[in-house]
Amino acid sequence: MKQTNAFPRRYFMVFGTFLLALLLYVDRICISVAKDPIAENLDLSDKQMGWILAAFSLGYAFFQTPSGILVDRFGPRKILASIVTIWSVFTAITGLAWNFISLLVVRFLFGAGEAGAFPGMSRAIYSWIPLKERGIVTGINFSGSRLGAAFSLPVVAWLITEFGWRVTFVILGAIGILWAVIWYVLFRDNPEDHKGISPNEKDYIISTRQDKQVAKTKETINFGALLKSKNIWFAMGQYFCSNFTFFFALTWLFPHIKELYNLDTVEAGLYTAIPLIFGAFGNWFAGWLIDRTFKKGKWEASRRFPAALGFFLAAVGLIGSIYMTSAVGAIVFLSIAIFGADMTLPPSWAFCVDIGKKHAGAVSGTMNMAGNIGAFITALLFPYLLAWTGSTTLFFIVGAVLNILAIVFWYQMKPQKNFKEY
Repeated sequence: MKQTNAFPRRYFMVFGTFLLALLLYVDRICISVAKDPIAENLDLSDKQMGWILAAFSLGYAFFQTPSGILVDRFGPRKILASIVTIWSVFTAITGLAWNFISLLVVRFLFGAGEAGAFPGMSRAIYSWIPLKERGIVTGINFSGSRLGAAFSLPVVAWLITEFGWRVTFVILGAIGILWAVIWYVLFRDNPEDHKGISPNEKDYIISTRQDKQVAKTKETINFGALLKSKNIWFAMGQYFCSNFTFFFALTWLFPHIKELYNLDTVEAGLYTAIPLIFGAFGNWFAGWLIDRTFKKGKWEASRRFPAALGFFLAAVGLIGSIYMTSAVGAIVFLSIAIFGADMTLPPSWAFCVDIGKKHAGAVSGTMNMAGNIGAFITALLFPYLLAWTGSTTLFFIVGAVLNILAIVFWYQMKPQKNFKEY
């Protein structure tokens, strides 16, 4: 159907969620870049820093499903504006930490604040995006998170060098609050409620999205009902494996590369940005592959094949990195690993919207909860295995095995069946 708008309104929504994902990971990875000055200033060991990095994941995991349920009930407009404000406040408060316990508590609450971001995006996608565009839109959103992380590595390293880690966290907090205000003013939960959308585009969205009528009831679902679904359990299992690999890039990759190859802060930031940029490419490629396969009438394959290919590449990249003796070689294989791990994101989140529909927030939040338990374990396991074995080899082997296991999970998942049916 012909569109009258030069730039359809739904793409403005996608641009807003892309910026949200970018901001989400700028704020998240900042702690990794600031590890050395924070540890020096607060007299923290590597194991204590591991707990601080893990505290975020624990808060983030615990509040995924509750946040998703809130998004389904009250809509992504109010909930996303609220949670971005909350996490931005705790981002700024990070700069006020004075010891291990205070930093641990603040990062846990920061993680809890961020928990509803991606479930909120999923619920917005369900209402605003045609089914045949779901893969590429999800890929664009998650590429924002990877570009945000990649961008922040050298830039945040420079900010910390120029202004100190405390001021840097305050600056990032202020940027987040600005996003929240703009989102609340411009976004509406459904295209039917947006006064700026053209009649042609509104009709096009309604006729091509998964459900013609988006329910506006306040119906909610409890956590126990979600856990009765095989689809959800398999989604949780594979996402645990995906996050185990990717969260290494957000937490320990920077200090690992910096120390192992004796790099300065900015140089290490530039090196470790490369895998994250490849992660963005992985999201775009998987999103394109999903929609291309779906348009051929292969709904199941459009979710399964991109995810399976991604997990295979992630396993190859992790194992290959073990044998590298230079920073360049290690980054090449870790870029393959992160490209592959990020290929698994668009099919995972598209799958949640497929089976969740009006409960997409709760379903995707539950999957993301399991994923961030994987992230929590990654943040702790890396320093503890390193201390135990004196090498990173075992950590990468564990990650590779999990990636192969995730492929098995994917071939048990059924995107055409609602979570209440399977």
